[in-house]
Amino acid sequence: MNISKEKILEKGFVDLELDPQLDLFAEIERLKKKKHAIILAHYYQEPDIQDVADYIGDSLGLAQKAEQTDAEMIVFAGVHFMAETAKILNPGKKVLLPDLRAGCSLADSAPVDIFKTYKDKNPDHLVVSYINCSADIKALSDIICTSGNAEAIIASIPKEQPIIFAPDRNLGAYLNKITGRNMLLWNGACMVHEIFSLEKITKLKIRHPKAKLISHPECEDAILRISDFVGSTTQLLKYTLKDSTQEYIVATETGILHQMQQNNPNKTFIPAPPTNNCACNDCPHMKLNTLEKLYLCMEYEAPEITMEENLRLAAKKPMDRMLAISRAAGLIG
Repeated sequence: MNISKEKILEKGFVDLELDPQLDLFAEIERLKKKKHAIILAHYYQEPDIQDVADYIGDSLGLAQKAEQTDAEMIVFAGVHFMAETAKILNPGKKVLLPDLRAGCSLADSAPVDIFKTYKDKNPDHLVVSYINCSADIKALSDIICTSGNAEAIIASIPKEQPIIFAPDRNLGAYLNKITGRNMLLWNGACMVHEIFSLEKITKLKIRHPKAKLISHPECEDAILRISDFVGSTTQLLKYTLKDSTQEYIVATETGILHQMQQNNPNKTFIPAPPTNNCACNDCPHMKLNTLEKLYLCMEYEAPEITMEENLRLAAKKPMDRMLAISRAAGLIG
């Protein structure tokens, strides 16, 4: 198959067809060895991608792995801001994203020009930004956080220091509640976590009285209030491993159920229902990546994430602060 890099960047592999006899799992393993590549995958990726990944994790774990890897090529099976994060931490490595269209509704909710104006109107505020944001927003931030380390990040800041928290208002409100802070919250949200139906979840809990509801803090407060446990994707997974309950209703993107089921084969995991009948608890951006696109991007080493050095350095500073605080808090090694 002879495909120009220009066509790849233009089409994003959408129109390309592969030989149906091709063993993609074997080919991807071959390319990993040949190109000294590492595949980093988010928990929300499709099961096949999780199964070929070298590391599966949430944003905090993926950021740490991207920082530590000695691979020459990083293939990021996730969304655009995650691949950007890997490039921020690895300027000398080639970083690939299987589908450049894999964006993020939460990251898109904070346009850089509007956010800069908001920040300029509150010059005494320190900016803590959730990692689910663009490199431009990271560059305007003082510290980055993830759902797994957000409480530790906020706790590291003196209580008298006013804070702007962006872009997720639900995570920010949850942090205000558990830390007693009064942070200014940017009005952004994740399209997947906002659509869970309180009414349908309540009915599910009635039908499954022994099931525990476990939720990601990007969910709305009404869902979090009735949850038995709230945590990051990794924290949700760990909770199901140590908890004795046999049945869970899971209020986050459905990709994590693959790992939960693999690690707990005798337990039952029920995806929390959305407000309508669509598969809206599947992130459409995450699911743009496929095994076929993963293979093609490794074979042709495109699409590649590139970044201006001034932007990279500005975005790296708050990332470094996040990683340093996380290490001090014992959240990462």
